[in-house]
Amino acid sequence: MSLNFCFLGAGNLATHLSKSLKEKGFNIIQVYSKTNKSAKTLADVLNSDYTTSPAKITINADVYFVALKDAVFDEVLSKINLENKLVVHCSGSLPVSVLSAYSDKTGVFYPLQTFSKQRDVDFHKIPVFVEANSEEIQNKLIQIAEKISDSVTVLESAKRKYLHIAAVFACNFVNHFYTISAEILKTKDIPFEVLQPLILETALKVQEIEPEKAQTGPAVRFDENIISDHLNEIKDLKNYAELYNSISKSIFEHHQNLK
Repeated sequence: MSLNFCFLGAGNLATHLSKSLKEKGFNIIQVYSKTNKSAKTLADVLNSDYTTSPAKITINADVYFVALKDAVFDEVLSKINLENKLVVHCSGSLPVSVLSAYSDKTGVFYPLQTFSKQRDVDFHKIPVFVEANSEEIQNKLIQIAEKISDSVTVLESAKRKYLHIAAVFACNFVNHFYTISAEILKTKDIPFEVLQPLILETALKVQEIEPEKAQTGPAVRFDENIISDHLNEIKDLKNYAELYNSISKSIFEHHQNLK
């Protein structure tokens, strides 16, 4: 499959996705980013052209991967002639129809993973969810996705939005709690590293056990003595006591409903 790709965006997702596609023989002819540094950095890795001007985005690509913040789609796409071009966004929450104003060939290419430029990932282990406005385009996206991923699924926009919501809970919120944990430990000069075996075991356990069955801690049984003591200790740390109390109640109520 000989296709020329253009990447609109040079952030974490765009970096990993474009590199994975390049490794499988796809030609990335241009990278767009609003900042020169990020555009050039990724373009150098891909051996491609780059631009920071929407008006100078190439019209010679076959597929345009839109890996931009949702809020700036129109700001960039409205400045490009994308007629008869395949335009694909990588957003978890936006419907495929959001691209219909720019092209009659549209799709979604959504890798479900957390990406950081400084950390390598094995894309073959990352599930990719695709959608398109026609069966022909959908099949093309499946073919592209299967080159880099061992798990490719067609998923409609409404369901993908719920997948994204679940991912926010499972990843983004959890990582924020790591940040809170690190700050709490720092107040007593305890290194965050002491929690890493616990974090790893928690993640590994839900590969084998249903999450609700893996739940432990004082909130499951709502041990008021421990919870009250913890709340008192952190009452002056930002809004952490409020979060602790709210999450504890949610855990307890969920497990009460299981009985």
